Amino acid sequence: MPTTVHEFNWPDRVVIGTIGRPGERTFYLQVRTGAQLASVALEKQQAALVAEMIDKILDELSTLEGNPHSVPTHTPVELVDNEPLEEVVELFRVGSMNLSWDPTMAQVVLEAYALDDADIEEELAQQEPTSDTLLRVQMPVGMARAFAKRTGEIVAAGRPICALCGHPINPDGHTCAGPEL
Repeated sequence: MPTTVHEFNWPDRVVIGTIGRPGERTFYLQVRTGAQLASVALEKQQAALVAEMIDKILDELSTLEGNPHSVPTHTPVELVDNEPLEEVVELFRVGSMNLSWDPTMAQVVLEAYALDDADIEEELAQQEPTSDTLLRVQMPVGMARAFAKRTGEIVAAGRPICALCGHPINPDGHTCAGPEL
């Protein structure tokens, strides 16, 4: 069970952003409520997956008869956040993440556990996260939809993919290996 929990209920802002140029970017999950600000580093694949899963949860909820939680099918314009990250002071690097739905508050709950020093293979075999540090963010449905949209855009803004070999093209050039067979 985590001993240090950084909890954000009804945050003012929650975004994925990056620092660095494509191919060398570090991804951050950043959340703010008032003056409380937290930033955790995560992998590009983790960011992409969490955005995909949030959209999946919201899409399923929006198809419930009567849409009892008023889940928007598209990102509300007033919630679009294209601003850069605020000052980044990394709390930790994310090891594992959980995503859930809280029907009592009509919020998406994102939990990011710190990567600990345990043997990675041993940790992968665990059913429960083993870290003692956790960032928990509870987002209303509109904010969650906007978070997923921005995250998808940030992930897609990386290096272009070579049409021939499928590998990323670096800003300083690309040596194409040709089509993969």
